[in-house]
Amino acid sequence: MPRWEGFARYAACIALVAAAFSVFTVRLVDWQILQGEEYLEQADNTNTAIVKMEAARGEILDVNGEPLAVNRTVYRIVFDRAYMTEETQNDTILRLVKLLDERGEEWEDVLPIEVTPAGLYQFIEGREDDADALKANEQIRLNPYSSANECMRAMVELYGVEGYSPEETRDIVSVRYNMMLLGFSVSNPYPFATGVSAGTVGIVSENKQNLPGAAVEITTEREYPNGDVAPHIVGTIGLISQEEYNAEKEAGNTASADNLSGYAYTDYIGKSGIESALEDVLRGENGAKAVETTRSGSLASTTVTDPPVAGNTVYLSIDSRLQRAVQASLAENVQATRENGEAEAAREGTSGHGEDCTVGAAVVLDVDTFQVLAAATYPSYDLNLYMNDDDYRRELLTDETNPLYNNAFLGSFMPGSCFKPVVACAALEEGIITPEWEYYCNHRYTYWDDYQPTCMGYHGDLDVMGALQKSCNLFFFDAGRRLGIDSMVLYAQRFGFGQRTGLEVSEGVGLLSSPEEREARGGVWQGGDVVQAAIGQADDASTPIQLAAYAATLANGGVRLETSVVDKITNYNRDEVVEEHTPQVAAETGVSQENLDVVLRGMRAVCQTGGTAAATFGNYPVAVAGKTGTAQVPPHSDNVVFIGFAPYEDPEIAVAVVLQYGATSRYSNAVAKDIFDAYFELYPAGTAAEEGSSE
Repeated sequence: MPRWEGFARYAACIALVAAAFSVFTVRLVDWQILQGEEYLEQADNTNTAIVKMEAARGEILDVNGEPLAVNRTVYRIVFDRAYMTEETQNDTILRLVKLLDERGEEWEDVLPIEVTPAGLYQFIEGREDDADALKANEQIRLNPYSSANECMRAMVELYGVEGYSPEETRDIVSVRYNMMLLGFSVSNPYPFATGVSAGTVGIVSENKQNLPGAAVEITTEREYPNGDVAPHIVGTIGLISQEEYNAEKEAGNTASADNLSGYAYTDYIGKSGIESALEDVLRGENGAKAVETTRSGSLASTTVTDPPVAGNTVYLSIDSRLQRAVQASLAENVQATRENGEAEAAREGTSGHGEDCTVGAAVVLDVDTFQVLAAATYPSYDLNLYMNDDDYRRELLTDETNPLYNNAFLGSFMPGSCFKPVVACAALEEGIITPEWEYYCNHRYTYWDDYQPTCMGYHGDLDVMGALQKSCNLFFFDAGRRLGIDSMVLYAQRFGFGQRTGLEVSEGVGLLSSPEEREARGGVWQGGDVVQAAIGQADDASTPIQLAAYAATLANGGVRLETSVVDKITNYNRDEVVEEHTPQVAAETGVSQENLDVVLRGMRAVCQTGGTAAATFGNYPVAVAGKTGTAQVPPHSDNVVFIGFAPYEDPEIAVAVVLQYGATSRYSNAVAKDIFDAYFELYPAGTAAEEGSSE
């Protein structure tokens, strides 16, 4: 190859390399000189955090849209890590604490330590669990025997709280401690105070430059416009507990970069009632915004990347008007029972007259759907006061009558003679008795020589309808004995005894007498126990909701449906139905309509002349069918129970009433009458069916 060709190739390579370097030089000049300032500014904006945007919680309304648990727009002061530094945060906290204290407003104070008049620290009495949790905290790490002063010294050092008075130090430490517990970070702002006044917001806004890191947000807070209406059903919310957080974490439902709708330590969660049972429906989906900060910590920009989606609204099947009437009647008649019992006890010099009656419950079901129209517990409480008044809440928690307990759904009471209709159904269906079969009641059941239980009266010859009307024990002793406990249990379960009714919220299962149940509890089943089980005693125990479902099953032809307290679920704006209640069959009782009609005629006779509820319903303008029950629960007064439905020919509602230690059916029957009065005033007989058919 000629020398000049080699030289040409060499020169070409040099030129190519020179050209490449020229391009790089031009780009460097462009980046560093011509656009250097712009790129330097962009380089500074290197920190981006995704911040959760909370979704509004869905609301809870009654069947007519009456608000029960709704959201109120409030102001909230939060701490934003993007603006708050270690150098400024203690001063910012103290200024805000003083501002709110001066204005009589609350802030999140969680520290179980207080300052004594001598300027020393001591644990707050009654908050021993909180103190133990503080000492066990991984970042504080103190032994279980550490004093309050030792705890404070450790936290003062940890949080760099210096140069303040003991009171100021305590308040700053309280906030810093809670910020640590709740994982304060750029992506997780700290809610310092919720529900602050507009005046306080104005002061904070005017002094923003002196309060770096403090920001005002508009958020929502739960309120209860009708806080005394069905509080046990509506339920409560509260900050998520460590146990609840751990459970959600195990299920993969805690907050993360990929799951902003997961639970964080600052989140509220349903604790009871519908608030808890329909937590997933009410909670909604959190959104997100990107918060961009400079290297110096200054905020560069915020961009909403995923708008929050509010939770759905839940319409209960409860009618607030009926609910109020049931609650009022229950309260009135429990008190009347006790006053009457006290007067009788003083006059007779004996106990057992109802003077110990303090608890009652009543449930009203729609016979066609088994939806709960009202469910009342006495004593009860006010949700507004419970959620906002610490003294009121403490009184409830220490009240021996346990007002927070939902006796309508969880209370377990011996049903007494209200159990007799299911025994009659079973005996008729199994051919043990016929409608014409009679038994002679001479007060004492003499089948056994060594065990001879008695009746409340001397009824003579009675058929099944007469036995129901007079509530004759001997008739059902004999029918139950011949039926046998196994068949009795089978039919009772079909009617819902010993079974959950299907409610969305927590409910009890009661207890159904059987040898297996007795032995499981360490007892021995005796031959004579079957006759006590046949009259709703022995080990029998039922919840009022079970008794109402039982009455509704008798009334609707022997098909037991699942009960429900939910009518429908809509979107947050209430303009789109997401889900509507559809009745679900829980069990077929297997009782023919012919045999069922015999029992229903007997229940109708209970409320007519000669029946055990005739004094209350003998002249009632709407035909009522029912059954009274009295159960012995020594050493207390007897429990009294009423189940029934109306109108008899075309049933609309079923009712169950229980007065624990009520002694006399006079007052339980009175509650039932008040329920029918209120219902038929709201829905004159027949109109409810017409409304339902027109939908």
